[in-house]
Amino acid sequence: MSLKERIDQVEQRITEACARSGRDRNDVNMIAVTKYVSLDMTASVLDHGLLHIGENRWQDAQAKWNALGNRGTWHFIGHLQTNKVRDVIDKFQYIHSLDRLSLAHELEKRAAALNLQVSALMQVNISGEESKYGLPPEQAAEFLKEINSLSHVKVTGLMTMAPYESSAEQTRPVFRGLRQLRDELNEQALTAEPLTELSMGMSNDFEVAIEEGATWVRLGSILVGKEED
Repeated sequence: MSLKERIDQVEQRITEACARSGRDRNDVNMIAVTKYVSLDMTASVLDHGLLHIGENRWQDAQAKWNALGNRGTWHFIGHLQTNKVRDVIDKFQYIHSLDRLSLAHELEKRAAALNLQVSALMQVNISGEESKYGLPPEQAAEFLKEINSLSHVKVTGLMTMAPYESSAEQTRPVFRGLRQLRDELNEQALTAEPLTELSMGMSNDFEVAIEEGATWVRLGSILVGKEED
């Protein structure tokens, strides 16, 4: 199947998921996760009009960003080590994995030095799996209070990773839990502006995530495949 055919197929599935849940298609954005594909494939993704690129590690993203960074919007979606912030701070418009105070303060320091603002999503471990990064849900409100004074880091929403399940339907409680947490945090008015974004759903479960409110779905293999450089 060609890249265009895969994009068209995914687009149809997103449209249908939005229709089932009464959502506007324009409220859902695709991030093409290019961590397993070559520079040429990443360029082809951009050529086909997918302008949101997701990468997990700076070491893997560096060559692609150096060649293509002036195109599209780049999302850092993997666990971000504090000592790597300096590498990504002015290259990725979104950080999807804000999960600890030390990272928030390093983002603030680096962003302030460059006079820019970082859009971040707070990563929450809804499933409770020990193998997953993210704050426990019960710590989310306190975390937002503690970073509220940071002027160069803007938390725009929440991110989570669901367990891989043989049936996508089994992931629904995780996605619903993230949406409910976002709504509860908004009721407490802990941020200057309401949290709007929900980054959740991957190749195996994105339709369920959309039905539960995802605004960003992170799609790798189903969209771009896994061919290595």
